[in-house]
Amino acid sequence: MKKIIIEGKNITDIETFYKEINRVFMQNESWKIAQSLDAFNDLLYGGFGETNGKENIQLVWKNSEENKKSLGLQPTLAFYQNKLKSPEIFNTNFIINKIDELEKGTGLTFFDIVIEIIADHPNIILLKE
Repeated sequence: MKKIIIEGKNITDIETFYKEINRVFMQNESWKIAQSLDAFNDLLYGGFGETNGKENIQLVWKNSEENKKSLGLQPTLAFYQNKLKSPEIFNTNFIINKIDELEKGTGLTFFDIVIEIIADHPNIILLKE
């Protein structure tokens, strides 16, 4: 089983999450994935970067409890509010709904969404440290 380590100490916000993902998964590629949850999900399907399709991977996320905060409620609200600045690109009704859910305490944070994306890949075992 291939072991891949995410160094949570390198993650302080959503931007640095993607920098860390690119450092870990795309180190041998001449290009990097965009700051997109869809791109992160595609990366986990494999075929480029450090993942080769359906191989079994043990993904170790160090300092994940700290990242739960750094990718938590306030960064997620800022993430969605920033998308509202580009209504020609993003579905504003969807985003407003996500903001409302977060404010009511029922929405998923960026960290929660990332964990769900990883869980959708049965060949990847996530160990949070």
